[in-house]
Amino acid sequence: MKPFTFSVADTPEGAVKELKSFSGARLIAGGTNLLDLMKETIMTPSRLVDINHLELAGLQQLPDGSVLLGALMTNADTAYHEVIQTRYPLLSQAILAGASPQLRNMATNGGNLMQRTRCYYFYDAGMPCNKRCPGTGCPAIPGLNRIHAILGTSDHCIAVHPSDFCVALAALAAQIHIQGPNGKRTLSMADFHRLPEDHPERDNNLADDEIITGIQLPPEDFAVHHAYLKIRDRQSYAFALVSVAAALRLEAGVISQARIALGGVAAKPWRVPEAEILLVGHPPSEDIFMKAAEHLLQGAVGRGHNDFKIPLAKRAIVRALQEAADM
Repeated sequence: MKPFTFSVADTPEGAVKELKSFSGARLIAGGTNLLDLMKETIMTPSRLVDINHLELAGLQQLPDGSVLLGALMTNADTAYHEVIQTRYPLLSQAILAGASPQLRNMATNGGNLMQRTRCYYFYDAGMPCNKRCPGTGCPAIPGLNRIHAILGTSDHCIAVHPSDFCVALAALAAQIHIQGPNGKRTLSMADFHRLPEDHPERDNNLADDEIITGIQLPPEDFAVHHAYLKIRDRQSYAFALVSVAAALRLEAGVISQARIALGGVAAKPWRVPEAEILLVGHPPSEDIFMKAAEHLLQGAVGRGHNDFKIPLAKRAIVRALQEAADM
């Protein structure tokens, strides 16, 4: 681990000022991903800004029926909160499918959004990696790519985003609250993370001098018909090969609204609203679910070792939708 300086921020404005004043500064809260990356010299911040004293760890129910999660609320506190379990059980299920109890006790909601890929080559400082060192190449494309992306890839990177939490947030159409030197703004989950394109080193659209202050869940909660399905190599503490967050609203036995988001298949949670629209107006059935799955996976490309992800994802989407519809 390389030397760094350390400071403590007492307000969001103070944290933003630190980020703006010190090139290479990074925020630290739970540190469950950042510290691992620092130990392996994958990330080498010049300064760590401790934000654990910021008053961003609560949950607020807003007048419009939406819910605001503080960025410093832990994953465990979020998953087990009565409001989340009652109104947004899909989110609770997704959180509890990830990491381990010890990590969920430390990891924060904001940090979960910011976690880096678990690509083998990204984590090996001795290997080239466009995400770590732009322009050096992507050895995963011709190499071992079993866990890698089948959607939204580029010739520069095929890494996947590892979060379960973010997949459920994408399905729920959450909004991310951000604060920076120019004030406050919000980004939709669809716009927060980035696909690699020509800049795989940029995981998201958060500026270097901005911080996440909260995550707003919309009034629509899909509390009745939902499912989070995670396909992984082992039941405990493994990242998804494919995951599916599915949510339906049924009226008189017909689908009136649908949400589907995929994890483990792209550099961001993968959602295609046009595939969801295909379900509207139809009663739940395997045939209509398969049509939505095929639309979601249009353009999917395997790289050899991960070819199996395409049929696996198709079956997982159908199964998750069946579970959400209680078929």
